[in-house]
Amino acid sequence: MTYTFIAFYFLTLHILIYLQNKSQVYAAPKYTKVKDLSIILPCYNDGKNIGKFIENILKTDYPGLKKVIIVDDYSEDDSYEIIKKYARKYPKVEAYRVPEHTGRAAGPKNYGLKYANTELIGFSDDDSFPAPNAISKMVGFLEEEGVGGVTSRVFVKNPKTNFLTKSQSIEYKVMAFTRKLFEFIESIYVTNGPLSIYKKEVLDKTGGFDMKNLTEDIELTWNTVSKGYKVRMCIPAVVRSRVPETVGQWFRQRIRWNVGGIQTVAKYRKKFLQCGMLGLFIMPFFTLSWILGITGLFFLAYRFFNFILMKFLVAKYSVAANVALITTDSFTLNPSILFFFGMLLFSLGLTYTFTSLFYSRGQAKIIGHPIRDIFIYSIFYLIMYPPLLLTAFYKYARGYNEWGTR
Repeated sequence: MTYTFIAFYFLTLHILIYLQNKSQVYAAPKYTKVKDLSIILPCYNDGKNIGKFIENILKTDYPGLKKVIIVDDYSEDDSYEIIKKYARKYPKVEAYRVPEHTGRAAGPKNYGLKYANTELIGFSDDDSFPAPNAISKMVGFLEEEGVGGVTSRVFVKNPKTNFLTKSQSIEYKVMAFTRKLFEFIESIYVTNGPLSIYKKEVLDKTGGFDMKNLTEDIELTWNTVSKGYKVRMCIPAVVRSRVPETVGQWFRQRIRWNVGGIQTVAKYRKKFLQCGMLGLFIMPFFTLSWILGITGLFFLAYRFFNFILMKFLVAKYSVAANVALITTDSFTLNPSILFFFGMLLFSLGLTYTFTSLFYSRGQAKIIGHPIRDIFIYSIFYLIMYPPLLLTAFYKYARGYNEWGTR
């Protein structure tokens, strides 16, 4: 019952925040002053696509873009040569290479900060493609007093490859909608890698990205909030990013995400239940989400094995006693209270998913995904998370520190 209550509380909280702020979900204040902006992009072994990203980011309609700083993490392919070619072609593009391979995005990002002297500094990934108006939609938030960073909404660039990418396409839309809701209670927990922009003063105070953390974007967000800054989420700013297409790639990526999250909680553990919304909501939310995930896995496993054991024992002793294995008493149409709450939670979760997908379509009154894909996501895809989370805790305890797939 405790598990059900906590899950019901979180779902209800999401719904209440949405009902109170639904008219503001698409709000994006226009900037009144053009501030100079640098975009830093880490690159590693992506000579095939890096040119496409550079061409894409230069299409931005924001007039304040002064630099596109591409930092190669000592690639083994021809990435650096291609970057230098684009630097010679476009005055705004600058090509740099770290002295030695760092093995994670934080390394080239921090290296690029040495050459970014603009008032605003943004970051993106070499597999992500911001819409031409994305930056223009975002920078207006940074004129608000106390706001130190703003993040974008990420869509999947390869959504129709297989069931896994289709499920991730739904997942990304739900995550983006959730982050926007959390903005209304000052609790955005991550500024994503595909496109986020910060004030330079924030990066100076936080010291940039944590090289020891596998999710440097989450850690920087918590660091920013701990320094007293607010973070915003811009729903109209769309970025399309490639996602894993195989279960192995997906598993490695999500292990990194979860291990990095655990690293971040461990780093800021002393701020639990203090330091504003970081300790009062963000950290408890992370912690309780993990508890729910792992508890749910053990609860389902217990119910399943208990059911199998009882059926086995009934069958064994029925055969020994020479009595019927199945009688009319074996069937019941009276659902248990746990079944009732389970169905209620599933229905509320499904409603929340549909609402998230509705807002991913702007004002169009269509969801954009077949009902079949939504049910696969809501049942089978989400069931993959609890064992993955358990694996992440095990790997964290064993000192796991590999980058893997982004």
